[in-house]
Amino acid sequence: MNQLPSLPAFTERQSRIIALTESQGFVTIERLADEFGVSAQTVRRDIIALAEAGRLQRFHGGAGAIGETETLRLDHSQKERVAIDGKLAVARQACARVPDGASLYLDVGTTIEYTAKQLNARSGLKVFTNSLRAALAFDPGRHEVTVLGGRMAGKDGSLVGEEIVMMLTGLTLDFALIACSAIDERGRVMDFDMSKIAVKKAAMAAAENSLLLATPSKFGRTALSTVAALDDFTHVLTGQKDEEASRQT
Repeated sequence: MNQLPSLPAFTERQSRIIALTESQGFVTIERLADEFGVSAQTVRRDIIALAEAGRLQRFHGGAGAIGETETLRLDHSQKERVAIDGKLAVARQACARVPDGASLYLDVGTTIEYTAKQLNARSGLKVFTNSLRAALAFDPGRHEVTVLGGRMAGKDGSLVGEEIVMMLTGLTLDFALIACSAIDERGRVMDFDMSKIAVKKAAMAAAENSLLLATPSKFGRTALSTVAALDDFTHVLTGQKDEEASRQT
């Protein structure tokens, strides 16, 4: 009688890594190293072994749960009600990195809108955005807000167009806060709308620091086209316990 192939034996630490990725969607190498009191290299070896066993996905700077390859595109009202706590956590991380008086670009999307509300507590920001909803989150008496004009791209109040790209090309900004629809297993930051992708790329080129704002649910998913690689961002903010996945990991 044929014997069934034996299942791979995981260490207690590896089993806990699997549990963390499944419950949280994405965990950084730094967080896992701190959690288990081991080196980052030890964590990387665990992640490689677990990825080869098909138990998680390996990403730059961390590991993510095995997810569906199909991406569900929700409308804006639905997105507003999804992962609210996670979006708020990302927003707080982003706000902590932007000092008073900074110049910045704000992308479109619900995570960005939560971030705009947090940033309103700052003073003297010079904000450039193609999101009408994000712009309305700021007190114009305390901040200088410029809406980058173009054609309406959807009910989310986003604007797109060549004129926005051209205006961003002439700017020098401290920060670009970028959102996305997906981050695939190759570490590609992706989105569905090519016109929005063009604006994101122009904003990143204009900024000294590019911050990717991505809740853990964005990892292990795909979209139509690539915005940039994870390595192209100064910091990747996931909202996890005030930690981040940065390109230096």
